[in-house]
Amino acid sequence: MAVLCKPAIAVPEYVITQDDTLELARRLHKDHSQLRLILRLIENTGVLKRHLIQPIDKVLKHPGLDARSAVYEEESKARVPAVVRKALDQAELEPRQIDLIVYVSCTGFMMPALTAWLINTLGFRSETRQIPIAQLGCAAGGAAINRAHDFCRAYPEANVLIVACEFCSLCYQPTDLGVGSLLSNGLFGDAVASAVVRGSGGTGVQLERNSSYLIPNTEDWISYAIRSTGFHFQLDKRVPGTMEPLAPALRAVAEQHQWDAGQLDFYIVHAGGPRILDDLCRFLDVPPEAFRFSRATLTEYGNIASAVVLDALARMFDEASALDGQRGLLAGFGPGITAEMALGTWTSTPVTAA
Repeated sequence: MAVLCKPAIAVPEYVITQDDTLELARRLHKDHSQLRLILRLIENTGVLKRHLIQPIDKVLKHPGLDARSAVYEEESKARVPAVVRKALDQAELEPRQIDLIVYVSCTGFMMPALTAWLINTLGFRSETRQIPIAQLGCAAGGAAINRAHDFCRAYPEANVLIVACEFCSLCYQPTDLGVGSLLSNGLFGDAVASAVVRGSGGTGVQLERNSSYLIPNTEDWISYAIRSTGFHFQLDKRVPGTMEPLAPALRAVAEQHQWDAGQLDFYIVHAGGPRILDDLCRFLDVPPEAFRFSRATLTEYGNIASAVVLDALARMFDEASALDGQRGLLAGFGPGITAEMALGTWTSTPVTAA
C-alpha cells in the first residue's frame, strides 16, 4: 500500500517577527479606524515569526504583476530543487523512479507549470505525469496527498512526488485595507515543501482512505479577487468558525473506515489559525497536544498555505514518537470551503532494492 514518506521543508532566509509585524501595522496604518482590532487579531494568531523570500522593504513594494511573476519563477527554480532532492533521498528513490509529480501552489502562476522544468532539469523521465494544482489554496496540501494516493491505488507500484511551493509574500497588496487583508499580512509566510508517496515499502503514513468535503454555499468565504495588480486575498469573518461544520465530515470519513476520529494516535491538519485548532480539539474531543505539530508550524512559520500539512508531518517524523500500527488523520482546509482528508497507519517497512 502507498506510504507517505518523510517530507523535506525549506523556509527562506528573511525573517519577520510578530513584533516587527505589529510595528509595521502601527506605522503604515496609524489612521486606520480599526487599528486596535487589527493589532489584537495579529497578536492572537500565535505566529511568532515568518520567513520571506525577499527583505521586508521589497515585500512592501508592488512593482506589478509581471515583475512579481518573474520573482515567483526565479525563486521557485532556485529553491525547489534542493527540497525535492532531499525528499527523494528520504524516500530512498531516484528521480527516474518517480511516475507522477503533483505540484501545488496558490501564490504564483506559470505555464507550463514548474513540473515541466523539474522533469527537464532534475533527471525525471520524460514519461513522468504531471498534475499542477493552483486553485485549492491551503487545502491543496491535503489534495496532493490524496491524488498521490489515488494514483498509487490505480498503479500499485508507482511512486509520486509532491511539491508545495508557496510564496505568500508575493500576494501582499498595499492598497487592501480591509480587516481580513490586514490580518493576513501578519499571518502568512513563505515555504517550500516536498514529499514522496511510495507505492510499496518505506517508513511513514500508510495511506488507507481519503475523502473530500465542501461546505455548501461558502465559495466566497476564502477567495482571490484577480485584478491587474494580481491576487487580492479575501477572507470572510465567518472562516474561523468553519470547524463546526467540518468536524462531522472528519468524523464521517473515520466512521467509514470503522475508526473514531476522536480516538486516533496522531493528527496532521492545516493550521489556518489558532481557532481552527482550538475548535477541532473541542468538536473532536481530543486534547490540545494532539495538534502540537500543526501549532508549531503556525508559531514558527505562520500559515504557509498548502505546505502546512507537510511541515507538520515532518515535525512528527522528527519527534520519532509514532509506532507501527498507530492510526492517524491528515487534513487540509481551504477555499470552497473545502476539506481534503486522509486516514493512515504508521508503518516502517524495509525498502527492497529496485
